[in-house]
Parts: sequence; structure tokens; C-alpha cells
Amino acid sequence: MNPKFQRLLSSVALTTWGGVLVYFYASGRIVKYLAADFHPLVLGGGLGLIVVGLFNLLTATQAASCGHDHGPEDSHDHESLDLNPIAALAILLLPLGFSVMNTKDAFSTGALAAKGLYDAPSESRTPALEAMLPTLTREIIEKQHPKNSAGFHEFSLMELFFSNGDPEMRGLVEGMAVETEGRMVKDPEGGAKQRRIYRLFITCCAADSQAIPIIVRFKDGVPEVKEGAWMKLSGTMRFPDEGEGPIPVLEVDHSEEGTAPPEESFTRGKF
Repeated sequence: MNPKFQRLLSSVALTTWGGVLVYFYASGRIVKYLAADFHPLVLGGGLGLIVVGLFNLLTATQAASCGHDHGPEDSHDHESLDLNPIAALAILLLPLGFSVMNTKDAFSTGALAAKGLYDAPSESRTPALEAMLPTLTREIIEKQHPKNSAGFHEFSLMELFFSNGDPEMRGLVEGMAVETEGRMVKDPEGGAKQRRIYRLFITCCAADSQAIPIIVRFKDGVPEVKEGAWMKLSGTMRFPDEGEGPIPVLEVDHSEEGTAPPEESFTRGKF
């Protein structure tokens, strides 16, 4: 195939990949896939690919030396590929285009189940660390979590989840009136009035994300909302032992549907 045409195809591939990276950054969709620390790297990488692609495009018609002499019968070149260039371009771009257009920027329930949606935190203690920390009291916790206008202490979902693994914290939070928020989904292990709410903990990217869930049980009817809807729930926090150790359960007194924040995933430094 004509080397100039091959250079053109490689330029198209580079600029397309770079354009997709810049699009995800500019549109805000990147927050579903990467922790904030890595966003500038994506922008820089995308712009770099675009610059290289445009440079190759502008220089595609220029002849260049391969850096060594060829003999009279030496007709080799340095641009031929084992794979047809058009096929190579299709392999690079078709899956990319399909993924960008069809992804929902979210996990399915099955994927969330594999990431711990239905798991309970294990109980663990670190005596050495506990000896270094001041003794917790109910008053300290209430001071750190002020009440809202309805009289419920505001907790993040992660705090309630990991309180289950600390016997001291679990005992102090037991029976406390709390408010928290997250995405609500059905719980196949619960009854008609049981659901789970969760948020995602992301260290680096969506691939290493972990679901942080707690069980919620409604005293009255379950609100009719779309699966995965963002909910703000308030009620009494319990840690019952139902056969496999204590589990975090929120007995819901009040619920309302809310709007997911722009950055809805827990990332480093944002607990």
C-alpha cells in the first residue's frame, strides 16, 4: 500500500484516540472512570496524541531517509505492516467508537455484586493503633456529626459501613438517629421492605472500584423510584447479628429522592 496513505491512516488513529481522551475530560464523563488526580494526565495525553497525529498528517507527503544505504537490489521499506493498514485502523477505532457511544458510564447490578454490593464488612481490630488513639465517646461522635434540621446526625455511607467492623464504634453508633445518602438498589437477600444503598470507592480508576453498601429497611412502604436512584435516607442505625455476625442496617423513618453530586464516587481525600 502507498506509504503516504498508510501515514494518513496512522494520523487518523492518533488524532481520534486523542480526541476521545480530550472529549471525556471536557465533558466531565471522566469522573466516572478515574480519580481526580489522574484527570490532568488524561488531558495531557490526549492533547499529545492529537499533536503527534496532526504532525504526521502534515508531513505525510514528505520524503525521508531511512538512515542507511540500500543496495541496487534492495527494495525493502520500513512502513509495510504484517496487517493490512485498513484492517489495523478498524481494529483501533471500531471498538473505541462502539464503547464511547454505548457505555452507560455506570456498573450493572451484576458488576456491582462482583464488587461487593452484597458483602458485609469484616470485623477487625488493631490493638496497637487503638492504644494510640483517644477513647471515643458518644458525645465526641455527635459533635463530629452535627444534626440536620430534622434532628438526624449526618454521616457518610462509608463511615456507617466501616463502623460495623469496629466493635467500639459499632456500640457507640448503635441506636443513633442518622442521615446518609447513596444509590438505592434491590436486595435479593431481603424482603419486600429491604433495599441496599451504596456508593463506590475508587482509588485509581473504575477497574479497582469497590461498592460500599449498607442495608436499609423501610418501616412503611418502599418509595417507588428507579433502580439506582440517588436517595437521602434518615432513620435509626442498627447492627443486628443475623447469623453471620453484625451487619449495618438503617431503619428508615424518612426518605427522599435526590440528585447525584457531580463527583459521586469516593476518591482519595474525599471521605
